[in-house]
Amino acid sequence: MQFTKMEGAGNDYIYINCFKEKVENPEELAMKMSDRHFGVGGDGIILIEPSDKADAFMHMFNADGSEGAMCGNGIRCTAKYIYDHGMVKPDIPMMKIETKSGVKEIRYEVKDGKLFKATVDMGEVKLDSTLPEMIEIADFKLSFVGIDVGNPHAVYFLEDNAVLGESIYEIDFARYGKDFETHSRFPNRVNSEFIEIKNRKEINFRVYERGSGETFACGTGATAAVVAGNLLGKLDEEVLVHLLGGELKIFYDKESKHAFMTGEAREVFSGIWEE
Repeated sequence: MQFTKMEGAGNDYIYINCFKEKVENPEELAMKMSDRHFGVGGDGIILIEPSDKADAFMHMFNADGSEGAMCGNGIRCTAKYIYDHGMVKPDIPMMKIETKSGVKEIRYEVKDGKLFKATVDMGEVKLDSTLPEMIEIADFKLSFVGIDVGNPHAVYFLEDNAVLGESIYEIDFARYGKDFETHSRFPNRVNSEFIEIKNRKEINFRVYERGSGETFACGTGATAAVVAGNLLGKLDEEVLVHLLGGELKIFYDKESKHAFMTGEAREVFSGIWEE
């Protein structure tokens, strides 16, 4: 079976073109292929499937085999794949990709015949908590903002949660990550974002994703962080997000409640999975 490894801001997934390939057990395959020692290595797999509503359907599975609804970095890479492989008309700088959380519109830029940057309409972003909400996790009393971007997020601002340390990079995810992900407040588990505000237009970002653990980037998480900060009056509508694996630009349109994410996408390598 042919696959392509791709990454967006260091959030890396293994892509399988299901217009050509057939995957029988994606949950098991995701766990095997995502293993960074015995597999290809990645934060999960993404199956690019036919859609009757859009140019393609992005079907994602996390590294632990659980199914995901939406991935901001993953959808940019999906857009790059279907553009670079001639699956959309090259003269229209817009495509639609269906996900478990709805159809997303992507506008993109091309260089030397390849898609290199895309802006995704992430859809309507919804507040999913009080503003803010208090919670106790691993003996920490914390405040967070719950945001729904087609998947659930809990955003923690360091300036409001000094008990976590002086820097988001000091938080011990190996010790506490699962406590954040599986807290009873979140029956379907949650993605947890930890934010340092540099100024109203710029933040540092770290994430512990449900089903994958800490990753180098999370597009929906970056979106959730900016919207949460804007709702709290901490951030402007357009913010540059510094993630471990790169940068994303997020714009929140308060009138429509839609958020737009812009970032690059890159193909790393292709190969054949023989198992």
